[in-house]
Amino acid sequence: MKKVTVILNDFTKIKKFSNEVIKFQCDIDLVKGRYVIDAKSTMGIFTLDLSMPVDVVIHSDNDEEIKRFNMVMEDFK
Repeated sequence: MKKVTVILNDFTKIKKFSNEVIKFQCDIDLVKGRYVIDAKSTMGIFTLDLSMPVDVVIHSDNDEEIKRFNMVMEDFK
Protein backbone atom coordinates (compact mmCIF):
# COMPACT_ATOMS: atom_id res chain seq x y z
CA MET A 1 0.00 0.00 0.00
CA LYS A 2 1.33 3.44 -0.87
CA LYS A 3 -1.09 5.44 1.28
CA VAL A 4 -1.77 5.00 4.98
CA THR A 5 -3.95 7.01 7.35
CA VAL A 6 -2.22 7.89 10.62
CA ILE A 7 -2.93 9.84 13.79
CA LEU A 8 -0.26 12.30 14.92
CA ASN A 9 -2.10 13.90 17.80
CA ASP A 10 0.73 14.45 20.28
CA PHE A 11 4.29 15.74 20.26
CA THR A 12 5.84 12.37 21.12
CA LYS A 13 4.19 10.68 18.12
CA ILE A 14 5.21 13.53 15.82
CA LYS A 15 8.82 13.32 16.96
CA LYS A 16 8.88 9.53 16.51
CA PHE A 17 7.19 9.86 13.10
CA SER A 18 9.76 12.44 11.95
CA ASN A 19 12.64 10.24 13.08
CA GLU A 20 11.23 7.29 11.15
CA VAL A 21 10.38 8.97 7.83
CA ILE A 22 13.80 10.60 7.43
CA LYS A 23 15.28 7.08 7.20
CA PHE A 24 13.58 6.58 3.82
CA GLN A 25 15.36 7.74 0.67
CA CYS A 26 12.16 8.25 -1.31
CA ASP A 27 9.72 11.14 -0.99
CA ILE A 28 6.95 10.84 1.58
CA ASP A 29 4.08 13.32 1.87
CA LEU A 30 1.41 14.11 4.43
CA VAL A 31 -1.94 14.86 2.81
CA LYS A 32 -4.76 16.65 4.61
CA GLY A 33 -7.56 17.79 2.33
CA ARG A 34 -5.98 19.92 -0.38
CA TYR A 35 -2.72 20.41 1.51
CA VAL A 36 0.33 18.29 0.71
CA ILE A 37 3.31 18.61 3.05
CA ASP A 38 6.75 16.99 2.89
CA ALA A 39 6.57 14.42 5.71
CA LYS A 40 10.29 14.83 6.34
CA SER A 41 9.76 18.48 7.31
CA THR A 42 9.01 18.76 11.01
CA MET A 43 8.02 22.40 10.56
CA GLY A 44 5.68 21.38 7.74
CA ILE A 45 4.00 18.76 9.91
CA PHE A 46 3.06 21.42 12.46
CA THR A 47 1.29 23.49 9.77
CA LEU A 48 -1.41 20.82 9.51
CA ASP A 49 -4.44 20.37 11.74
CA LEU A 50 -3.33 17.23 13.55
CA SER A 51 -6.47 16.83 15.63
CA MET A 52 -7.79 14.56 12.87
CA PRO A 53 -6.10 11.68 11.00
CA VAL A 54 -3.86 12.49 8.02
CA ASP A 55 -2.83 10.43 5.02
CA VAL A 56 0.82 9.50 4.49
CA VAL A 57 1.82 8.78 0.89
CA ILE A 58 5.09 7.13 -0.11
CA HIS A 59 6.45 7.81 -3.61
CA SER A 60 8.35 4.65 -4.41
CA ASP A 61 8.09 1.65 -6.69
CA ASN A 62 10.49 -0.40 -4.56
CA ASP A 63 8.46 -3.23 -3.02
CA GLU A 64 10.86 -3.69 -0.10
CA GLU A 65 10.74 0.00 0.76
CA ILE A 66 6.93 0.04 0.59
CA LYS A 67 6.78 -3.04 2.81
CA ARG A 68 9.09 -1.38 5.37
CA PHE A 69 7.00 1.81 5.14
CA ASN A 70 3.81 -0.11 5.93
CA MET A 71 5.46 -1.81 8.91
CA VAL A 72 6.72 1.50 10.31
CA MET A 73 3.35 3.22 9.84
CA GLU A 74 1.59 0.55 11.96
CA ASP A 75 2.86 2.40 15.05
CA PHE A 76 0.95 5.54 14.02
CA LYS A 77 -2.48 4.13 13.14
